[in-house]
This record gives sequence, C-alpha cells and structure tokens, in this order.
Amino acid sequence: MSDNSNLAGGRHRSRRRRPPELVYASAQHTASIAASSTASALDGYLAHLERSPLSANTRRAYGQGARRYLGWLAGRGDEALSDPFARDHAVRDYRYELKDRLAPASVNLALAGLDHFYRFLRLGPPRVRREPLPALAPRALREGELRAFLRAAERRRRPRDSAIAGLMVLAGLRLAEVAGLDVDDVAISARRGLVTVRHGKGDVGRSVPLGAEARALVETWLQARPVVASPALFPGPTGERLTTRSLARIVGRIGADAGLSLSAHVLRHTFVTRLVRSGTDVILVAELAGHQSLETTRRYALPTEADRAAAVESAAVEY
Repeated sequence: MSDNSNLAGGRHRSRRRRPPELVYASAQHTASIAASSTASALDGYLAHLERSPLSANTRRAYGQGARRYLGWLAGRGDEALSDPFARDHAVRDYRYELKDRLAPASVNLALAGLDHFYRFLRLGPPRVRREPLPALAPRALREGELRAFLRAAERRRRPRDSAIAGLMVLAGLRLAEVAGLDVDDVAISARRGLVTVRHGKGDVGRSVPLGAEARALVETWLQARPVVASPALFPGPTGERLTTRSLARIVGRIGADAGLSLSAHVLRHTFVTRLVRSGTDVILVAELAGHQSLETTRRYALPTEADRAAAVESAAVEY
C-alpha cells in the first residue's frame, strides 16, 4: 500500500502547475506571435493592393477594411489567417459586430473587401452570408430637385459643366463614359443628336440619342470648346482629358449650388427612373442605359423612400 501511495504521490508531484508568472509569460509570447503574423499579413496585403488593377478608391477602402479587421482579430489569435474553419467563424463574428454600427450595404462592402484579402492569403473567400438589402429603387432626383439642379448648372454660365451634367442626367451616361468621350463620338444636327459610348461597363459599347435639351447643352459646349490637340470632348486646362474625379467634383459643385447633396450616380439613376416610370419598355430602357441584365433595370420600378413616405402620409387620419 505504501509503495502504491508513494507512486501515486510521485505522479501527483510531477504534474505541478506552472507558476502564474510563467503562464502569463507564455500568453504574452503567443500574443506576440499573433501580432507579428497579423502585421506581416497586413504589410503584404497593402503591397499587393498597390500592384492591383483596382481603382484608387477601392484599393483605399480594402486596405482600410483589412486594417480594421486585423485590429479586431488581434485579440482572437491568428488561426483565422491560416485555417478555413477559423476564418469563417471569425468573419461571421466580425459581421455581427459590423451590423451594430453600419448599414447593410456598408457591411456587404466590408465583406467584399475581406473576400479580396483572403484570396490574397490563398484561403479563398469566407463562407459568410451577405446582409439582405432593402427592396428599394436607386435614389433619383424628384422633379423639383431635377429642375433646381439644371437651373444651378445654367447659372454657372459654364457650357462645359452644363454639357457634363446634361449627358449624365438627360442621357444616362456613367461618369467614366463621359470622361472617355471624344469630340467625334457626338453627332448633332438641327433635329437629331447621338452620342456613341465606345467603352461602357464591361467594355460594351452603345449609342444613345440626345433629346432636345441635352442636344442644346452639348452643342453650346462644342461651340465654346477651346481648340486643343486632345480629341477629348472634355479636355482639362492643359489639354489632358478630364478625369472621373474632376467630373465628380463638377457635379458636386452644381449640386451644392442647387442645395442638393448628390453623386454622379444619382444623375444617371434619375434618367433611368424617369424612363421606367413613364412607361417606356424595360428592354429599351436597358439598351439605352447599357444594362447587361434586365433585373438591373427592373430595380428602378421598385418604390423609393419618397414613395414609402408618401404612402404613409396618404393614410394619415385627421382627428
């Protein structure tokens, strides 16, 4: 009995717990390794982004998103940077935290950035559900806002700015499509006008007729356009083609003059919305807008926030 007791005691003594300070030092060491891994992943990803063909805005958004995610991940260890299961669980938990402070579209944008980040790590995109988006039409200017915008453009007395605004809100061109136009892409006669988009979204071209208002704005600009070597319809001060950023600033200034906060996308949305709601055939609208899917065009028939508000107001009770 005594021998067995001694053996048991010996085994018990061999399993002594490490002193608290050693446990703490071990945890510090693990945390240090994790921090080193996340820092290395971020540095490599930012360098990868600089070489990627993404737009400057997308590179910036993805880089900032990865930085925030890795900062959040630092307290959980770095298994999510090497193990697919840990990756999925971490990003799902991160999504729940994002939902508490961001709109659904912003959450989905952050998740798209993490898809790109994990592809860089060669783990593939996380298996995470996207947030459902409200079934609303894209934002478009109401009639009064549209009039205010066009009048503000006219008050600036700058034919170039008015033509830029007109091509977006009266012909539905995208920002990049306006930037890419050459003088030869516009044909105007006394009663007709046509603008040819050679490189639309997905590198798909199309031709868009110009109505009387858009035709007048573009024709006025063609008469005032300075003689420069550049073929660009909208050259800059030194003859170079205006960038999309420059065009966006012009639209923003006109909007501010009209008391509106808007982006160039809202102008295009306004054009498509007006066509759809006037009863124009959806296939024709898709062709004019350069949509590759009819589902994209049908979204413009959905109710807007203004429609919802108006519906609630119409049900008001006077008492």
